[in-house]
Amino acid sequence: MSHAPLVIDIAGVGLDAADRRRLAHPLTGGLVLFARNFESRRQLTEVVAEVKSIRADCLVCTDHEGGRVQRFRKDYTVLPSNRAIGHVYDQDPEAGRTLAWQCGWLLAAELRATGIDMSFAPCVDLDYGVSEVIGDRAYHRDPEVVARLSVACLQGMRAAGMAASAKHFPGHGAVVADSHKSLPVDRRALEDLADDLLPYRRLIANGLPSIMVAHVQFPEVDDAPASFSRRWIQQELRWKLGFTGAVFSDDLSMGGASFAGDVPERARRALAAGCDVLAVCNDRPAVLATLEQLAG
Repeated sequence: MSHAPLVIDIAGVGLDAADRRRLAHPLTGGLVLFARNFESRRQLTEVVAEVKSIRADCLVCTDHEGGRVQRFRKDYTVLPSNRAIGHVYDQDPEAGRTLAWQCGWLLAAELRATGIDMSFAPCVDLDYGVSEVIGDRAYHRDPEVVARLSVACLQGMRAAGMAASAKHFPGHGAVVADSHKSLPVDRRALEDLADDLLPYRRLIANGLPSIMVAHVQFPEVDDAPASFSRRWIQQELRWKLGFTGAVFSDDLSMGGASFAGDVPERARRALAAGCDVLAVCNDRPAVLATLEQLAG
C-alpha cells in the first residue's frame, strides 16, 4: 500500500494519548472533525495545530455544507441550505450562482483560517423529494441547476484555497432509506441515471479534485453498492466520466456499508474497488482493528 488511506475521528475537544497513537500510525492519512470536537474557534485551531504537529501531512476534514449539515456554528457564519440557494436561483439565476459562489468561498475561508484542509461539499444529489437524509441538502431537482450551482460552489471554495469534494456519487437523492442506518437500493437502470450523473460531468470538466462515493446499491448496474463497486468507480467514474482525482468512501462504519462484512473487510473491499481514501468514524474499536489488519 503506497499511501495512508484511513481518515479517522477523535472523541472529544482535545487529543488523548490513544488519539495521538492512531494519528501517528503510518496508515492514517486524515482526520474528520465533528460538532462534538468543537468548543470555540480558538480551541479548534489549537486542536488542528496539534494534529499537524503529530503528522504534518494529515488531511483535516469536516462536513460543512451549510444548512443542517454545518459542524461548527458558534464563531462561524451560519450558511443557508443548498435548497435555499436553489430557491434564490429560481427567482434570479445570476443571484443564485453568486450566492452559491459566496457560500463556497465563505465556508472555505473560515475553515482554512482554522487550519482545516477540506470540507466534504458540495452535496450534488438531486431533490427527488423522497430522501429525508438528503432533503434540503440538495440544490434542486433540475440537474442543470444543480450543475451550475455546484460548479459555482466549487469555484468559490477554490478561490479561498480549499478543494471541493462532491457527494454522494452516483446519487443518493432517489432512495428513501438513510445509508447511515441501512443499505438504500435504487432499482433504476444506468441509462435512467443520466440526470444524477450530469452534475459530476460538469464538475469534473471544471477540475473537481475529489468525490465521495455513496453506500447505495444499484442492482441493475452492479450487485455491490457503489462504494464497493469496481464497475462504478473504475468503469463509470474513472473511465467514462474521466475523473482523475481522489475517491473517498463514505464512512465505513455506517449501516449502509454492512453489506461488505466487518469494518476491516469493508476497508479491504473499498480499496480493491478503487477508493483512495477510507473514512472510518464513530467506532474506535473498528479503527484499531482496521489499522491492525491493513498493516498486516
